[in-house]
Amino acid sequence: MQIRFIRTLLFTLCFTLLFGLVVLSMSAASFAQVGVFITIAPPPLPIYQQPYCPGEGYLWTPGYWAYDYDFGDYYWVPGTWVMAPEIGFLWTPAYWGWGGGRFIFYEGYWGQRVGFYGGINYGYGYSGEGYEGGRWEHDRFFYNRSVNNVNITEIHNVYNTTIINNTTVNRVSYNGGNGGINRGPRKEEKAAARERHIAPVAIQAQHAREARSNPEQRASVNLGKPAVAATPRPGDFKDRAVVPAKAAGAPYTPPANRGGNQPRPENRSENNNVPRPPVHPRDLAPPVRPNAPNTGSPKLDHKYQQQQEKVFTRQDQGRQKLQQKQEQEHQRLTQQNAGEARKQQVEQRHQQQTQQLQQKHEQQQEHLQQKQQPTNRERPKPPQ
Repeated sequence: MQIRFIRTLLFTLCFTLLFGLVVLSMSAASFAQVGVFITIAPPPLPIYQQPYCPGEGYLWTPGYWAYDYDFGDYYWVPGTWVMAPEIGFLWTPAYWGWGGGRFIFYEGYWGQRVGFYGGINYGYGYSGEGYEGGRWEHDRFFYNRSVNNVNITEIHNVYNTTIINNTTVNRVSYNGGNGGINRGPRKEEKAAARERHIAPVAIQAQHAREARSNPEQRASVNLGKPAVAATPRPGDFKDRAVVPAKAAGAPYTPPANRGGNQPRPENRSENNNVPRPPVHPRDLAPPVRPNAPNTGSPKLDHKYQQQQEKVFTRQDQGRQKLQQKQEQEHQRLTQQNAGEARKQQVEQRHQQQTQQLQQKHEQQQEHLQQKQQPTNRERPKPPQ
């Protein structure tokens, strides 16, 4: 066990040194999973109208540029209305940021507060800071009609609040670097990033795959003006209500060397854009034990080491228990010959359970590290 611990620690240190600059750029949005690393800037955001909200409980998720390594090209993932995975949850959009000499993709997520999304002005309530397109009141979501396209004959939980935009309105789609949005995360946005989150749900991943498979969504084809800029529901690319872009956000010419020498990521999800979110406990990376504090007191160090082993044993048991429970549910689905819709619902719940477990373990580690800071009473006195 000791040899494996040392090997894991050495690997972690080497990885941290190799990607030091990237890690620094990630600190602004610690929860957002880093996706691809590209040297070519994403195109400006296209100009488009928001389709009608299809029903109560749907929240607007803005469109964004993703990257496809197979074609060496950006492609537009249309904005769409998505059912919130939990009551009270809001959407923090994905964004591109500059760090370590490359553009880095940060995945969007669901949470009880909207976190940092690069200061990008996506419109429709996402002005670059927070969200003013609606709010939860108990178990119902109320829509701000001043920024949302809502049919009030079908949806009655609405209100009107004029949004005063104090930021420069432009179509820039990335944060930092040459020409990017010059804004960092605020204190409350950092706090939101540390709270419990849910990664994009299965229907959102499917929506992104649909966009990737459509050649007309590629920037080299549409020149920044995608044929499908927004959809009423995820994946409805052929619905009559789909919205084409009115215009490109700015003139866009694909780089002559697009796709050349771009570092290809490993272990990515099917849309080749972001890391595959953990669905089951077996998908989680193995935990890395931190060094026990060197307090100068062997007795105290031994006490801390025992505390760490106890926490890690309990966490390992928790992983195994959840994995076993989810495998049993898979077996029941097979026995019941369940349909794809039912399987998708179960996988979505498994993903939420796994991420909640992961966040719980991270919080336990943080608490343990804080607890193991020796007090002045415990510190050994220096020699006289």
